[in-house]
Amino acid sequence: SVPGPETGRWASATVFTDPGIELSPSLDRPVTAHEQIEAVVEPRRVSGNRYIYDFGQNLVGVATLRVHAPISTKITLRYAEMLDSKGELYVDNLRAARATDTYICKGDAKDESWTPRFTYHGFRYAEISGLPEGAAPGRAALVAHVLYTDVATSGDFTCSNPLINQLQHNIQWSQRGNYLEVPTDCPQRDERLGWTGDAQAFIRTGAWNRDVDAFFNKWQRDIADAQLPSGSVPAVVPRMEGMDDGGPAWADASIICPWTVYENYGDRALIARHFDALRRYVGYIDSQTLQGIRLDPSLKKWAGFGDWLALDGSGKTDGGTPKDLIATAFYAHDAHLMADLARAIGKDDVAMRFEALEAREKKAFLDRYVSADGTITGNTQTCYVLALQFDLVPESLRPALLGRLVDDIRTRGNKLSTGFVGTPYLLHVLSREGRSDVAYALLNQKDWPSWLYPVTQGATTIWERWDGWTADKGFEDKGMNSFNHYAYGAVGEWLYRVVAGVDIDPAHPAYKHILLRPIPGGGLTFARASHMTPYGEVSSGWKAAKNAFEWDVVVPQNTTATARFPVPEGASITESGVPAASAEGVSSFGAGQGAITCELASGAYHFKATWTE
Repeated sequence: SVPGPETGRWASATVFTDPGIELSPSLDRPVTAHEQIEAVVEPRRVSGNRYIYDFGQNLVGVATLRVHAPISTKITLRYAEMLDSKGELYVDNLRAARATDTYICKGDAKDESWTPRFTYHGFRYAEISGLPEGAAPGRAALVAHVLYTDVATSGDFTCSNPLINQLQHNIQWSQRGNYLEVPTDCPQRDERLGWTGDAQAFIRTGAWNRDVDAFFNKWQRDIADAQLPSGSVPAVVPRMEGMDDGGPAWADASIICPWTVYENYGDRALIARHFDALRRYVGYIDSQTLQGIRLDPSLKKWAGFGDWLALDGSGKTDGGTPKDLIATAFYAHDAHLMADLARAIGKDDVAMRFEALEAREKKAFLDRYVSADGTITGNTQTCYVLALQFDLVPESLRPALLGRLVDDIRTRGNKLSTGFVGTPYLLHVLSREGRSDVAYALLNQKDWPSWLYPVTQGATTIWERWDGWTADKGFEDKGMNSFNHYAYGAVGEWLYRVVAGVDIDPAHPAYKHILLRPIPGGGLTFARASHMTPYGEVSSGWKAAKNAFEWDVVVPQNTTATARFPVPEGASITESGVPAASAEGVSSFGAGQGAITCELASGAYHFKATWTE
């Protein structure tokens, strides 16, 4: 590495047999340093020469140390997401992770600067120790650098409720910290794995916030590499030794994620490249199915993680929803998505076979789990959510299922009980079935379990558990208690799609045709979302007042949109001061079936609706 080296003592290179692995550049963008964050206050002395820094934000990255000390001074940096009741770093939840950096000073006359290069940490707080006695560090002695895959920001949401805005902030920061090379579950403890269940639960929200096309192209290749000869897909990708089958809702990420990428970006090449692998996975599922019931208990096979961290299972981490019910529901959903994926790449004959498989699984689900009065085996919120979300019951039974779901929520005091499986769909089901009032009641809930409870406790990222910390119990199980875990942040999709009202038309992927249909409620007086589609930015921003509704919309070039106004049928609507029915770019304006709708060409619109009671 320098001119004139002594070469006599160099060892010879060892030659290995070529394993036949494809040599390929990464399909994704690199991990890079982004924001730099200083402590929000001066470091606090806790004892001796130990000082704690508070960066005000739970983040993922490293810290740069700036120090002036004698030669051989040993400086130790430790990291944590939370402080304990004594104001010390809370590190019990890190398990075996040391989360420690050590620097030996060289003793230069000027300040030394050092940044670790081969690690990263998940932290809000950092402790520095080892400085010479009396050498109190200032705020500039430690500066945090945020690391994540360089995926461009593509969307944002804001509204009149500051707590919901902080929730959106927390979702975005958990995505930053866990979209680091692969979609990880958490960044702080001795894990940092590409858990498939977390990834599929959050991917729709992730695609709203950031351009994740390349990110998930890369990870789908990781899934293909990890898939076993049997067709099974592991619970974590890249695969850990001993993890061969991810189980329902986890391994199903292998189908859900490429479908979501196609839906958002129109990426047919991704489907074509991996379609055979996906068919092998469906074949594996079918080998684990008895008379249409995936993972029927009589097969005595491992049935997956269940509704992970649900609160309806008497303290069990896998919740109270029957695992074979979850498995069968997701098998029907897989078949539905595989039919759509097949049609997207021109395999209509294959699509028909998957449609027949979906019909078989729906019938098996209905016969096995659903009673004539609409009661579902297990009787949990997630049972009803999955049945309604995946259209597993006939229209005639939907009101009964919805009623039981709402009754359970009301009985709990407007609180949810769902875990990783049911939570991503819960609010969508309620708003789709006409109970957005209940959905907003859940969104606005401030007591745990809820999305806003961690916000009221000062959280700056999404917690792994609904009760990661509570005033009466303190910290939850130290063996599994991450404070930067994006799975429950999947609610962000509902903020974009329902509150702001920007949605993809399934018949026209990648926003070629856009559905604009906000559902105001929950005491909000305004909400706005924007998203960078492949055609340009789409945005929807509304303001609501008594008997009045203003709505600013931007439809990107080379696209069209269907707009549904959340106003009474008799409302008077103008666009930029002229009657909306005759405004430029507006067509098919009319009222019917309890709504006013119109078609929009690309362009910017300012609608104003007024009405009398």
